[in-house]
Amino acid sequence: MARIGSVCVYCGSAGSVDERYRAGATDLGTELGKRQIGLVYGGGRVGLMGLVADATMAAGGHVTGIIPQFLQDYEVGHHGISELLVVDTMHTRKQAMADRSDAFIVLPGGFGTLEEFFEVLTWRQLRLHDKPIIIADIGGYWGPLVSLLDHMMAEKFARPEMKNLYSVAHSVEEIFEALAAAPAPKVDPATKWA
Repeated sequence: MARIGSVCVYCGSAGSVDERYRAGATDLGTELGKRQIGLVYGGGRVGLMGLVADATMAAGGHVTGIIPQFLQDYEVGHHGISELLVVDTMHTRKQAMADRSDAFIVLPGGFGTLEEFFEVLTWRQLRLHDKPIIIADIGGYWGPLVSLLDHMMAEKFARPEMKNLYSVAHSVEEIFEALAAAPAPKVDPATKWA
């Protein structure tokens, strides 16, 4: 896993969620910090976002938050992290997060988390990147999503080999096992359409 220097973590900004999800975010952040794998995330200080960032920092890790100006104006930006970048739009934010990461981890979250997951999944399908994508099914949260993805393939709206575009992990330990098992990227962004 030496090639994984940083991971992008997508997760919820809601705070009043089950303790299983909060603990999963904290445990992931702690392990990222211990393993010296940089965290790239949406820059918020609330919900699971704040928990994963705080835990990474507390364990000695590097945290890069990327937040659009309109959210920063709501004072939700986390100023206790290594680096907080304020950008102009959500689109700029998502591209910067993807560019700075060697892999993607999808913790429990809401509509925004789903949107981010499907975007990087679609980008991988289109060969815009070949970075690992791991659905962190903490507490069974993403079970319905995994079933939906299987259903899409069964109904031929996606080819069966699309299942190779992502992994499912049920614990923080399995997340790191999936990262370690992921093959080296084959897609060179400079030549992806050649």
